[in-house]
Amino acid sequence: MPGSGKGGDDAGGFAIRPIRDGDEEAVAALWRDCGLVRPWNDPLRDIESARANASSDIFVAVSGEDGGVAGSVMAGYEGHRGWVYYVAVALQHRCCSLGERLMRHAEAWLARAGAPKVMLMIREENEAVRRFYEAIGYEVEERTVMSRWTDGNP
Repeated sequence: MPGSGKGGDDAGGFAIRPIRDGDEEAVAALWRDCGLVRPWNDPLRDIESARANASSDIFVAVSGEDGGVAGSVMAGYEGHRGWVYYVAVALQHRCCSLGERLMRHAEAWLARAGAPKVMLMIREENEAVRRFYEAIGYEVEERTVMSRWTDGNP
């Protein structure tokens, strides 16, 4: 995959780096606080799965002051398109363009992996998130998303 990602994007008092051992609980708590988790999504299992897959990674924004996790983005490339998931920024850090920085970091990682396009899904009712993505250059594409559970979930 695209480089080791060992370096970090450090600006504005936050460093962006790949998730590390010991970050899992803080990242899962961030996802819960941001309303990204649903009953059928175990965030710790999602973290474990992404970390075990060479075609995905999770990046965290950590505070230069206390080293705490302030944001995250999961990126994956399946050979056709790049996808982002779990874009989250702690409420107290939403004034610093941290969400956009995380997205640009994920986009660069996906581009290095060979992804010609980045895709994401937004819940229909989440208008604020839609406005965020539109403000950073994303466009709505009319598609129908279909799914089927393979693990016996809902």
